[in-house]
Amino acid sequence: MKKKVLATILVLAMTAGVLSACGGATAPAADAPAAEETAEAPAEEAPAEEESTDLGGTSEDPNTLTVAAWDANFNIPALQAAEAAYQAKNPDFKLEINTVSGSSDVENAVTNAASAGDYSTLPDIVLFQDHYIQQYVTNYPDAWQDLSGATIDWNDFGAEKLSYSTIEGKHYGVPVDNGTAIFAYRTDILEQCGYTIDDVTGITWDRWLEIGREVKEKTGKYLLSMDHSGDDLPYMFMQAEGLSQWKNGDPDLVGNETYQKILQVIVDGADDGVILLCNSWSEYTDESIVGDQVAGVMNGNWIIPTIKQVAENSGKWALTTIPTLSGKEGYAANGGSSLYVTSNCSKLDLAQEFLAYTFGGGEGSMDTYDNALKNGGVITCCISAGKSSVYQEPDAYFNGQAIYADIVAMGANVPVVEQNDFHYNLRTAVGTAITNATKAGGGADLAAEIQAAQDDIVRQMNL
Repeated sequence: MKKKVLATILVLAMTAGVLSACGGATAPAADAPAAEETAEAPAEEAPAEEESTDLGGTSEDPNTLTVAAWDANFNIPALQAAEAAYQAKNPDFKLEINTVSGSSDVENAVTNAASAGDYSTLPDIVLFQDHYIQQYVTNYPDAWQDLSGATIDWNDFGAEKLSYSTIEGKHYGVPVDNGTAIFAYRTDILEQCGYTIDDVTGITWDRWLEIGREVKEKTGKYLLSMDHSGDDLPYMFMQAEGLSQWKNGDPDLVGNETYQKILQVIVDGADDGVILLCNSWSEYTDESIVGDQVAGVMNGNWIIPTIKQVAENSGKWALTTIPTLSGKEGYAANGGSSLYVTSNCSKLDLAQEFLAYTFGGGEGSMDTYDNALKNGGVITCCISAGKSSVYQEPDAYFNGQAIYADIVAMGANVPVVEQNDFHYNLRTAVGTAITNATKAGGGADLAAEIQAAQDDIVRQMNL
């Protein structure tokens, strides 16, 4: 019963607001991020065990694999690219793709199948959110197959990305989309204030705030915005420090000096007109980014298509790393998903060979990811695939910077930090703390708000 209750809490947490981008939000539109439906767009309504989701099962054809995934503009083109690449080796191969409305369709299906003790409704392969998979493997170990036997050089992936799908030393998934965070700046706006991209690379947050105040005063633009209804800034800022919001399974907020300093940066930025905390996902994308209110954008790299919607700003952007408290260059990630083989798959050898050949660094990985990038904006997590000529091409919108090669290189440096299945619950509680501590929110004591946030999470975890 406890597993069902926790599954319900997880799904309700997803429906509470727009979740952070996972996998599918890289569509070339200002859609909601991936964990929501389109991979994180308006999320699902009901708890997992109240929904009946049949993902279609498997195929009797020995050369066919079935897969369930979301986002027709992002993940599906990547899977189609993988199918075409593998057909060069096995012309009889077919990938039957079931495009679901969002990630919670897959989560609901796994929960329902486990509750019924019948996994026959599951396809051979499912796309699954990074932030949720460990809980689902823990709760439903019989739903998954170990992929450690696949011919994959697991060291060809960044350690942070791989950490989600590696559970108790076993590889349960093959990483797909790269969630590495970027900090993109309008170089023309910086130049108006006497700065270049180098001046915002490898700097402290204090210095960044100083530059941001000057940018706001001289140009009227914010240096950063975020959807505050699903605020991922604290998570990314902390990861750039090499730290987590969790410690040994518990929230690590109270008495955490680094955490308080990070939140203070956000509060000060909001108070001083440097950071725009938007009330919704659409306000964040449509108004602050596409509406040209900001001179900087920081998020998972899936935000790039949203930036590129403003055609007149082509050639005026550059991307770099994240500031930190010490001034070292910071690296983080936000969002992403991986492919997992279910226990209903009777063709494990074929599934492992297909995944290894396409997404896992095999012979077809460059073709897979080159076409996934061109057709869906999916950036590889596989370091070797990122060395193709397509990834080295200069991007005119970013003033000739080879941004995709740079993103893959940055992804290799993202530190592994502790994760927790109450990630989104904590995000909501901390968002409230930030709001209350800003001048507009009443200027409450930040330390007291952090205490309230931690108390709230502990209460939820003990339900």
